[in-house]
Amino acid sequence: MFKNVLIEENKKQPVEKVVNEEMDKAIKHFRHAIANIRTGRANPGMVEDIKILCYGGSSELKLKELASISTPDALQIVIQPWDKSTITDIEKGLLNSELGINPQNDGEIIRLRLPEMSSERREELKKLLHKRLEDCKIAIRNIRKDAHNYIRDAQREKKISEDFSKRLNDDLQKITDKFTEQANQVSAKKEQEISG
Repeated sequence: MFKNVLIEENKKQPVEKVVNEEMDKAIKHFRHAIANIRTGRANPGMVEDIKILCYGGSSELKLKELASISTPDALQIVIQPWDKSTITDIEKGLLNSELGINPQNDGEIIRLRLPEMSSERREELKKLLHKRLEDCKIAIRNIRKDAHNYIRDAQREKKISEDFSKRLNDDLQKITDKFTEQANQVSAKKEQEISG
C-alpha cells in the first residue's frame, strides 16, 4: 500500500493521503456491508444486490439490473421486472436468497411483504451490526499499523528524523480516531433504525 509513497521531511505527506483514502474505503465497505441489514422499514437496498440466474441460466445479474424496486409502504417491497420473461427467475432468486420472505408473484410484479420484527430478531441484527462495526475498526487499525511500520522503517533508514516520525505518527493517530468515530456514528444511526 505504501510501496511507492515518498516521505520527505517537513513536506505535506502523501502517507496521510493514502491513509485517508484507504480508511475512507473501509468506511464505504462498512456502509455497504450494513445496507442490507433489515431495519424496521422496507428498503430497496435489502434486495437490490441479490444475484438472479436468468435467461435460461446463461446470465447472473443483480436484481437492480433486472427490475425497478420500490417501497410503497414501510413493510412492502415491490419489484417490477423490465423484461416480463425474467419474473420467475427473479422469484426463484428471491426464494434462494437469505431474505427468508416468500415473494408473491402476480405475473406482472413481485411483492415482498416484510413481517413485523420481533425483539429477538432486532437483537440478532444488532449483534450482526456490531460484528461488522468491529470488522471495520480492525481494517482501520490495520491501515494505521501498515502506515506506522512504513514511517518507522523510513526513520530507521534515516530518510526522516525521529521528531518528524513522531509528528507523522501523531497525525496518523488523529486520522485513525476520526475514521473510528465516523464508523461509530454510522453504526449508531443504523442501530437506531433497527430499534425502530
